[in-house]
Amino acid sequence: MKKVQRFLSSDILFDVLSRIQAKPLLGLKCISRDWNQIISSPSFIKAQLRKTEIVLTGFILQEKFKWCKDDIRTVSYIPIETTENGAKVHHDVFNFLPEDVVVLASCQGLVCGRSCFPSSEPAIYICNPANRQWIKLEWPDYDRNESIGLAFDFDPSKDSIEMHTNFKLVRVKQVENNDEEEELELHLEFELYSSELRTWMKLDEICYCGSNLVKNKSIYISGVLHWLTDGDQVLTFDVEKELSWLISVPVPTFVFYSIPEACIGESEGKLHYVLISEEGLHIWYLEDYYDFQWTLKHCKTLDEIEGEFPDFFFNLKNRVSMRVSVDSSPWMNPLDFKDGILLMKVCVNLYLYDINSNKIVQACTVHDLNSESMSCPTVLPHSLSLVPLNHA
Repeated sequence: MKKVQRFLSSDILFDVLSRIQAKPLLGLKCISRDWNQIISSPSFIKAQLRKTEIVLTGFILQEKFKWCKDDIRTVSYIPIETTENGAKVHHDVFNFLPEDVVVLASCQGLVCGRSCFPSSEPAIYICNPANRQWIKLEWPDYDRNESIGLAFDFDPSKDSIEMHTNFKLVRVKQVENNDEEEELELHLEFELYSSELRTWMKLDEICYCGSNLVKNKSIYISGVLHWLTDGDQVLTFDVEKELSWLISVPVPTFVFYSIPEACIGESEGKLHYVLISEEGLHIWYLEDYYDFQWTLKHCKTLDEIEGEFPDFFFNLKNRVSMRVSVDSSPWMNPLDFKDGILLMKVCVNLYLYDINSNKIVQACTVHDLNSESMSCPTVLPHSLSLVPLNHA
């Protein structure tokens, strides 16, 4: 180590290390005290964030019971790097927090979660698993069934690392109207938490939508939060303008004979919609928010998928077509999509499908997740990041 330091000045070492992605840097911090000091410094973090992109490193998965109100405390982290035996699933990613959490949202390396129930003092946590930093927030008028979106933007060319990290949370609640003279109608109400103001504010915005928010919860893209509903629509919320609107999905589910499965995701800065049905795998991206213009990006029939990957799949079309009731579990289920990589469950196995390279690898099995219920798991993409989490 001394020989290396003899030939590398601190400036050169700083420049070389700042061009490396966050994941290997976490290991390099262990080489020496000097390296740890360099990599942990605010000036280095700002340089590293400016020179590198925050890339997908894995998926966070947490199951939930379909009928039971108890929370499942196990959280699984599935890396996108796999070996011949699949990925090594981690269950201790959030063990630095003071209590077990239910994960809610992920954005640029930060993760939002809430206390598991039962809890005497339910709280919201914002954390960065890479540097094990966390913030605990009050959760007034808590509702375990509400959805919370995390909005976080960081521009290393403008923002100061020394300042506290600014983020916003958006709570979405489904509410019934209280007017007895009017017909019963469901609508969505919104509350906003700003880390700058450190308080929750109820917004005037209302969205008339009777559908439930499902699947991979909120996705934050260019100032807008997105939720998939079970009513063939995507709920969107502009965080700055505090406005919401509904976007119809490319193809409604009623046109299929069997019950299809879908999820939303983000790739190349655009919202994507992934659908698996008896007609195959289809992936669209949203061209225009206001004209509801979707463009088909990728499609394969189930027979094509089976023919290209015979070691993994057999009799896909028949299996998928047999699902004619929402109460039956899907044979093939898209769980999340990020940066061209689709995490999907097929029978008892989870696969990573890179649509750009047309490669599929088995990530893990349901057994590797210590599974208790796979009825409707929460799945979030995650990117290891050196973004500091300070709350002034």
